[in-house]
Amino acid sequence: MQAIIEKAIQGDVEAFLELMDRNALAMYKVARAILNNDDDVADAIQSTILCCFEKLDTLQKPEYFKTWLVRILINNCSRILRHYKRENLPGELPETVKPDASLAEFEFKEMLNLVDEKYRLVLILYYLEGFKIPEIAALLEMNVNTVKTRLARAREQIRMAYLQK
Repeated sequence: MQAIIEKAIQGDVEAFLELMDRNALAMYKVARAILNNDDDVADAIQSTILCCFEKLDTLQKPEYFKTWLVRILINNCSRILRHYKRENLPGELPETVKPDASLAEFEFKEMLNLVDEKYRLVLILYYLEGFKIPEIAALLEMNVNTVKTRLARAREQIRMAYLQK
């Protein structure tokens, strides 16, 4: 992966496209955790790809490519959310389960619906994308203890929801 990143930094378009392809699912999961519909998710991902292509030469440490990519994506998602807040458009979390989703995917998505919105992204970054707590804190520009607290509270909300069933 490191070699592909370095090729992309040097201007190899094929290497860049391969990087985007390898990270497409991760970008979708993160954007979907923040945004309420697939059109906005597509816009955020498209903006992220364009921004990464234009600014890839500014990446100082290639080993942090994914962290850099996700941070840009989160910023683009936040921009879209701010746009909607200005327009005061109410939104609800749409159904995110596809008919062919596996049982594990279905259960995880159901679990995400049980927690407050502010905990969803932390859960996805930690459990699905495998980021460590300090990395999540850096990505979301939060204190490490805030990330730990959000994970703990999300787990507690899920536990309480399952106890009530």
